[in-house]
Amino acid sequence: MNKKPLVLLVDDEPTNLKILREILEPEYSLSFAKNGEDAIQLASTLLPSIILLDIMMPGMTGYEVCEKLKSQSSTINIPIIFVSALTEEMDEMKGFEVGAVDYIFKPVRPGIVRSRVKNHLSLVRAEELKITHMQIIERLGRAAEYKDNETGLHVMRMSRVSKLLALKLGLDDAFAELLLLAAPMHDIGKIGIPDAILLKPDKLTPDEFREIQKHPQIGAEILGESTSELIRLAKSVALYHHEKWDGSGYPHALKGTEIPIEARIVAVADVFDALTNKRPYKEAWSIEETLKFLVNQKEKHFDPQIVDVLVNSIDEINASIAIWKE
Repeated sequence: MNKKPLVLLVDDEPTNLKILREILEPEYSLSFAKNGEDAIQLASTLLPSIILLDIMMPGMTGYEVCEKLKSQSSTINIPIIFVSALTEEMDEMKGFEVGAVDYIFKPVRPGIVRSRVKNHLSLVRAEELKITHMQIIERLGRAAEYKDNETGLHVMRMSRVSKLLALKLGLDDAFAELLLLAAPMHDIGKIGIPDAILLKPDKLTPDEFREIQKHPQIGAEILGESTSELIRLAKSVALYHHEKWDGSGYPHALKGTEIPIEARIVAVADVFDALTNKRPYKEAWSIEETLKFLVNQKEKHFDPQIVDVLVNSIDEINASIAIWKE
């Protein structure tokens, strides 16, 4: 049986609490507070899914309670709906300014209360699902990196560089956010490469290199066909991030803008991070050495516009990944 979401009801009038209880009790678990101090204590202890909060109460007002809850890390993300007899526009605006997500006027109507609570809980679940989705994808990406004797921080950094480059190129926020989530999957196909080849310390034979070159296709097969925009983007990144601007890459020898923009972005971000960080087989390159290499590879390996954007944004890029440095 699914656990019912917990709703905290806060009002100094017992009659109002009784009305809300009758409206919500069939679908939700309920907790009650008659003043601001108790509301803050219960919210901090019980961490309800949502709070319905009166404004005009003795002692702390609802506005003050909301501000306090939004200042605490443990309760900042709990959605708060004000339920109030104050009907002036300025009162409603004040509620939103202090952090509430909605405003219900008294006397309450049962259908409105149920709909508002249900809608905001749906938004919370959607956000939680998004966060979980991102964490799963990052961990799968890190699994591929660990198999390749890399550190998991590589995918954290290069995905953030990819997002920043996308924004600097003028791509929209939604695409950049999806790329942040998709980029960690770029080398997922390495899971299918034998360790004896992937971890070989010596130079690969031609046959072994051909085996390594299979990992983009393996990655695309792992991700498969999907109706998810995110998974489709991740598949494109996995399949095409080793293509080169001059057509000498693999697996399909695509050239120039034949290569999807997401793969061109990830190719630059991936190499930038690999060069500027220490690996078992090499020392970290300086930023100057790395940028010189990338510029030299414009119109050969990399999209020249993307390289130029990275060079011109290098300070911002370094700042954005500083906390993920090894």
